[in-house]
Amino acid sequence: MRDYRIGRLKGRFVVMWNDDDGTRRRYRLAAHTAKEAEREARDVILTASAPPSGLTIAQAWGAYQVEMGERRQAAKLAQTGKNVLPELGHLSAESLSRDDCRRYIALRREGGRKDATIRTEMGCLRSALLWAAKARLIPRAPEVEMPGTPPPRERYLTQSEALKLIAAASDPHIRLAMLLMLTTAGRIGAILELTWDRVDFDRRIIRLATTDIGPRKGRATVPINDTLMAALTVAREAALSRFVVEWGGRPVKSIKTGFNAAVKRAGIDHCTPHDLRRTAGRFMVEAGVPIEEVAQYLGHTNPNVTRSTYGQFSPEHLRRAAGALDVFGGVSVQRTRGKTQK
Repeated sequence: MRDYRIGRLKGRFVVMWNDDDGTRRRYRLAAHTAKEAEREARDVILTASAPPSGLTIAQAWGAYQVEMGERRQAAKLAQTGKNVLPELGHLSAESLSRDDCRRYIALRREGGRKDATIRTEMGCLRSALLWAAKARLIPRAPEVEMPGTPPPRERYLTQSEALKLIAAASDPHIRLAMLLMLTTAGRIGAILELTWDRVDFDRRIIRLATTDIGPRKGRATVPINDTLMAALTVAREAALSRFVVEWGGRPVKSIKTGFNAAVKRAGIDHCTPHDLRRTAGRFMVEAGVPIEEVAQYLGHTNPNVTRSTYGQFSPEHLRRAAGALDVFGGVSVQRTRGKTQK
């Protein structure tokens, strides 16, 4: 997006910018607050500078990224945009076709990218276009074709692997993030956004949700167990910022590099930060914790989702069903010996 400035003229907000040919442009805005003016100014500039064929994908993508502000989605858009925009960014946002999507998917597959990665990239594209339509920057959002959904990954760490992984983390903030994921079953985003004001040492609880209206997917309020209490106490004494997981007094955006290095040092099979959440769910179910309680701990609104994923790990899983078939008493099965040929 081009540079612009918001000012006041006769009591009204206006936006000013220069076109590529140096022509100065100024538009009066309908906004009544500075925040509304920022949002309206961006839309005005995008619409005014759109090519004859309409808003480009790159313009819609950039505006959506600005809209996301400091959310993790903005960082995700910045990263995936490095792959999507060079191939699709010049196209008209409202005219994207299935053939365009299929060509991109084929190109990424030829480059060795897995369908799960391509789905993430196309998902970001779809989100950007849906937002552009909702913001009335384009008349409608075109359909974005996606690769098929890959089979779900089922990687669960054993207790031995989990201990090795934590011990292999060379940096304290990586080790603390791992421990938080394993003891709160929180997603990596919730852990990295956790601030000390949501850690209640007196009541020994952590509120993973940022606000009552903020991101809440999988963000429950959970107790602090003894292991985590000890780690948090040490971390709080050394804290330099309001973030629980920090590095040099600054919030941590990603632990991917440190996490993968710890996995390699631990000598265990490949795993991801999200696998620690899955592992926490499995540990609880294997310990006999009721599914409804596990669901609440994981932040699932529907316990059936928890049951379908983790029910197989319950010590009582299908035992009643097996018992119902135990009706054959003491029937024995003796192997028949074959006759020895002479």
